[in-house]
Amino acid sequence: MTDQEFKRLLAVVAQNKHAGRNRLALMLSHFAGLRVGEIAALTAQDVFDSDGKVREQIRLRAEITKGGHARVVFVGEKLRREIERHRAEWPEERPACAPLLLTQKRTAFSANTLCQLMAQLYGQAGLDGATSHSGRRWFITRLAHSGVSPKVIMTLAGHKNLTTTQRYIDVRDEMMRAAVDLL
Repeated sequence: MTDQEFKRLLAVVAQNKHAGRNRLALMLSHFAGLRVGEIAALTAQDVFDSDGKVREQIRLRAEITKGGHARVVFVGEKLRREIERHRAEWPEERPACAPLLLTQKRTAFSANTLCQLMAQLYGQAGLDGATSHSGRRWFITRLAHSGVSPKVIMTLAGHKNLTTTQRYIDVRDEMMRAAVDLL
């Protein structure tokens, strides 16, 4: 996904019902590299500290990760602002154990329902072939093309093998052209 496609996606999301919630789901995928099941399982206490501030790090419990291994996700400035924006839209205070993202029926998302929602959003934006995993792929690709160490990317993605991480990295013609132009 290009930057232009990502901007188009966010513009489409802004026009929809539940725009703040949907935007945050996408931002958690794109700016933290979270899997859809991890996003669906996040609670308020995972993201906010006891003073109500957005945590600098989100600790993913082993029971919500794909590999069953706890890991830490770092919250960058863009994502922090997005989380704060979403919380400002909450109609009332939520218990610490409440889901971060709520469905229309005010229940927790399952990984499957959030996956379907993301597919719908990508489809509305005309991003054929995009899936709930596209944000994660975007996250990993952006880090790789920014010169971040493969070991760091692997750790942030929660992968145990570097070859798994490498499969996520997309290469486009303009990237190869820019690489050759460095010579």
